[in-house]
Amino acid sequence: MRGTPKGNRPVILTYHDIGLNHKSCFNAFFNFEDMQEITQHFAVCHVDAPGQQEGAPPFPSGYQYPSMDELAEMLPTVLMHLNLKSFIGIGLGAGAYVLSRCALSHPDLVEGLVLINVDPCAKGWIDWAASKFSGWTTNIVDIVLAHHFGHEELQANLDLIQTYRLHIAQDINQDNLQLFLTSYNSRRDLEIERPVLGINENTAKTLKCPALLVVGDNSPAVEAVVECNSRLDPTKTTLLKMADCGGLPQVVQPGKLTEAFKYFVQGMGYTGVVTPFWLLVLVKPCKSIFVPAQKSMLPRMTFTRGKRYLRMKPSDGKTESWVTSKTPREPRGSCALIQCMPCPMAPSLCLEAEDDVS
Repeated sequence: MRGTPKGNRPVILTYHDIGLNHKSCFNAFFNFEDMQEITQHFAVCHVDAPGQQEGAPPFPSGYQYPSMDELAEMLPTVLMHLNLKSFIGIGLGAGAYVLSRCALSHPDLVEGLVLINVDPCAKGWIDWAASKFSGWTTNIVDIVLAHHFGHEELQANLDLIQTYRLHIAQDINQDNLQLFLTSYNSRRDLEIERPVLGINENTAKTLKCPALLVVGDNSPAVEAVVECNSRLDPTKTTLLKMADCGGLPQVVQPGKLTEAFKYFVQGMGYTGVVTPFWLLVLVKPCKSIFVPAQKSMLPRMTFTRGKRYLRMKPSDGKTESWVTSKTPREPRGSCALIQCMPCPMAPSLCLEAEDDVS
């Protein structure tokens, strides 16, 4: 547990993937400088699966490792023990599955989910047979590495692969890891379905909370994440496919993921996490759009090709010019300020705008 719960705000709760623990999975992300802007507003609770922490002793002979469903059912107990009411979950792989299962069983406890490399499907019998065969012929470390990284990344990012190879082999108890891997490979299908208006919107089994699905474009989990996206409510779900990224986006691209998470949290109503005021701008002939007051707050994923923003001049006299694409410049004076809309949380803040976009 890091930090103290802030009022009625949920905590950020993380759950790692196989072959990892909360340190190797999320340290790079939570230690990223921009992430500190978020964690100062939320307490963080890291959960390690049984026996996966560094230096964990082996389980006794005959120990029955919890199923994925049972791991999910442990989370309400964790919250109760820490006197926590709800959480925003961040999970990777097996951890994303556990958090999803918990959200389906206890929707009142989960306010939002960031699911990285989530696979909502049960392992098919062909995949099960292949994993059994590979388990007889392949080192468990190689099996876990192939779970995390695609072929291209395994060949190209040698330093990262070697770092995680050593971590999986030396820091994680191998017998315990095998039990966790077997549990994950035996998971049930989440049995979620996309709600369709007028057909099953009241009966469809799906996540009730907002969800941000994240996957690197070189990750072996791309198809699974796309499948999960197709089963969720499109009004509450965002799919972020990160370019130039593999199986561990929170490690390789912590800045991009932090930016996406910042906007995800803001969309849930926690406006104190990001810049507290906006300008409403008309870009002719386009419709009205919102423009954030700081360039660093612009979410890359919402840029629209061909549109341009005004040059903004904050009240402190500093000037910044923003362009959303490499298209030719609009004619001078094509943009016009309609209204300045300060947030009620910061009514004293104001900006000026110029018609000149040069």
